[in-house]
Amino acid sequence: MPVIIAVTVAEDFSACQAATIYILKGLKELFRENEYRTQYCNAVTENDIGKKVRAAGWVENIRDHGGIMFIDLRDHYGITQVVIDPECAFYQALERWRVETGVRFDGEVIARSESTVNPKLATGEIEIKATDMEILGDAEVIPFLIAKDDGAPEAMRLKYRFLDLRRDELHRNIMLRSQVIAEMRRYMTANGFNEFQTPILTASSPEGARDYLVPSRLHPGKFYALPQAPQQFKQLLMVAGFDRYFQIAPCFRDEDARGDRSPGEFYQLDMEMAFAAQDDVFAIIEDVLPPIFAKYGKYNIASSAPFRRIAYKDALETYGSDKPDLRIDLTCKNLSDLFTESEFEPFKGQTVKAVPISNCHLTRKQIEKLLTDCEVQAGVKGYWFKMDENGELAGGVAKFVQGCKEQLAQRLGLTPNTLVVIAAGASATKLTGVLIKTFGANVEGHMDKERYEFCWIVDFPMYEIGEESGELEFCHNPFSMPNGGLEILEQAERGEVDPLDINAFQYDLVCNGVELSSGAVRNHDPEIMVKAFELVRLGEDDVKAKFPAMYNAFCYGAPPHAGIAPGVDRMVMLLAGEDSIREIIPFPMNKNAQDIMMGAPSEVTQKQLDELHIAVTAHEEE
Repeated sequence: MPVIIAVTVAEDFSACQAATIYILKGLKELFRENEYRTQYCNAVTENDIGKKVRAAGWVENIRDHGGIMFIDLRDHYGITQVVIDPECAFYQALERWRVETGVRFDGEVIARSESTVNPKLATGEIEIKATDMEILGDAEVIPFLIAKDDGAPEAMRLKYRFLDLRRDELHRNIMLRSQVIAEMRRYMTANGFNEFQTPILTASSPEGARDYLVPSRLHPGKFYALPQAPQQFKQLLMVAGFDRYFQIAPCFRDEDARGDRSPGEFYQLDMEMAFAAQDDVFAIIEDVLPPIFAKYGKYNIASSAPFRRIAYKDALETYGSDKPDLRIDLTCKNLSDLFTESEFEPFKGQTVKAVPISNCHLTRKQIEKLLTDCEVQAGVKGYWFKMDENGELAGGVAKFVQGCKEQLAQRLGLTPNTLVVIAAGASATKLTGVLIKTFGANVEGHMDKERYEFCWIVDFPMYEIGEESGELEFCHNPFSMPNGGLEILEQAERGEVDPLDINAFQYDLVCNGVELSSGAVRNHDPEIMVKAFELVRLGEDDVKAKFPAMYNAFCYGAPPHAGIAPGVDRMVMLLAGEDSIREIIPFPMNKNAQDIMMGAPSEVTQKQLDELHIAVTAHEEE
């Protein structure tokens, strides 16, 4: 399997090969011969012609060419071809071999004939003429092909994940993950950060998701919780006098799976800075991430500092999303005032937002198909019309907008062959975001896919009305500093300011439409902390009970501090060009939060339950 940097940094094969050889040169210096091999597979080159070597790995492929057997021998680093003559003592045994058998070969390195040179392999100019071999690990019939994608279902791949990980593409993804994490550590250390580990067993805390609970044997009826994030601990480290903290931190949240979210656990580049403000955090991230994305990404172009900053409300108004993909040049326009008395009922008196798409040559059928896809995602119907090549409005809802053609042309910048997709009603903003993302990716000329575009979403609201409760709740992190401090909270308490108009020093890092991270300037003042919680119906006693360590620590000279925690899994997913986060995690759970390889979650013995003072009242139906 190729060394990851060779396939991610370089576009052309010659560069890949050069990078591979360079890296392997370094590996040779560390390599020590042992009873299984004298060299890695990918390190056998034309310089070794005439030498006796020993190589070990897995049989990827067996080919019979007129009695002479050719075997592709694969290890972690790459592939070497082994040739076996019929005269070999072990030749007949090859008939019983299966692919993925672990084997060791001794032999002489010889040059391939000119007609058999494989320029796609770093070892493509040589082969090993085998003189001896040893089977190191027999293989049963494999449940799916390793050397090529045979369309095996995901459940099968996850059950046999140890085999799936031998696949070249997945193997490279996991190696990419390792290298990116190592690079993060180097950059963070170079910026003066110290790596600390925070507890895994801690107290349950209301942080926005369901906790994973761990029962205590020594304290009947009480539970630990796995941390949703090291949030409180890293703030306490700042109070403790440490200046710059980071950790490749495991986080545990009992959440439903999505394409960019794994159920159960995930990792983040957790960081915190003392005596720091928002700009200080931005400066570190803008120094650390762009070179990593440029070096290891599928695309070698990444935003340079400073990243664009977009206010939360502006992002919703312009892009229909607080996770805009800035590779897409489409934006939306609010046209509500044009349709207050519209004859078209879905528009009449409603919020109406339109996205103009110039130079669009999609057919009616294609437009309708994309609108249906958007409706499935957003749960609300979209509409469309088009200015045709003659400058006339046609298609979709054109007859209902003819009366304001001139205003539409001016406000939307309509030119011939401009498609206009429209969202209306209470969910107009949500649908607009989906329309921009979907049509931007499917209409030629409106998305520069070969790059990474970062932006900061800033000025998040401190509070929002909860969808389920219908009451005031924290919009983001409850430990964030409100813009205006104690004064603005007291004004809200007196009714002088609408709490929904209070912004916080909260920010999201977004790349290519994916939220990589949330962060904030922290609320380090206990008085402000209590007042912020009082607005959501939690008093001082509640704060002390729910966050005893935080409240207590803030009473002893807590410094101003700020931080952020970019998601490692999502970053690697973007770098690898994968759509599913499970493709960059060595041993992921499935969508139902099950590890079907290990059989987790599983039942435990009654003895274990008794020791933990737990009674099971219901079992999952098989």
